[in-house]
Amino acid sequence: MRDAHLRSADFLDVEHHAGMRFSGRVARLVSMFGGALAAAALLHPASARAAEPLQLDFVTHASFFSLETKQPNALDPQVFVRDGAAPAAVGPQGIAHVAGFRPLLLSDPKDAQVSTAKGKPLGFTAGKWLGATGQVTVTPAANGGAEIVATFEGLKPGGTYSLFENHFDTKPVSFTPLDGKGTGNSFEAGRDGSASVKVRSPQMPTGMNAVLLVYHSDGKSHGESRGDIGVNAHHQLIAKIP
Repeated sequence: MRDAHLRSADFLDVEHHAGMRFSGRVARLVSMFGGALAAAALLHPASARAAEPLQLDFVTHASFFSLETKQPNALDPQVFVRDGAAPAAVGPQGIAHVAGFRPLLLSDPKDAQVSTAKGKPLGFTAGKWLGATGQVTVTPAANGGAEIVATFEGLKPGGTYSLFENHFDTKPVSFTPLDGKGTGNSFEAGRDGSASVKVRSPQMPTGMNAVLLVYHSDGKSHGESRGDIGVNAHHQLIAKIP
């Protein structure tokens, strides 16, 4: 019976002729074990891709919320439109709004003006609010956490925004600043409504998280807090981590 421990000579047959080169024996061993290595990579894809950047598109928070909560009519629970027949009420996300306003329906005219829950104009049409787009790249950092780069188009020129992280593994869903502190997650959009922001997250986001863009209609960031939702803070875009 062959010895259970293969000797190094069984792995490498080195010939000292015109430099070092692998022998046919090594080629056969590679052929034998290559399939097993490939299978192992398939069985452990997370480790094989651990350092690969994750690139995602943002979607409107309105469409995400409507789909996740199975709304009969797709809507945005955090911005409102004028409707003379609407009584004061509490919307589907628990936001109280004044009489004469209701949550924006995604079927409303694109030129409808959107307001806060208190009826204060936001300076957006429905089409402009829902027309913002963005992409995010999440890259694992060598010493832990993640480098997150987000780019946006169609934001309010000069508007104040913050990036937060959703935690879907808590009930109710909780939110933390993307930078973990609330000191480096806010920015102002450019004159053309575009923005590019880089944030260092203390933890690598998982499938129980999302990157969330919050618009601050009062022009102020709120540190570790998003602000008063529907009044001076409004979720605009979201990218769910798969």
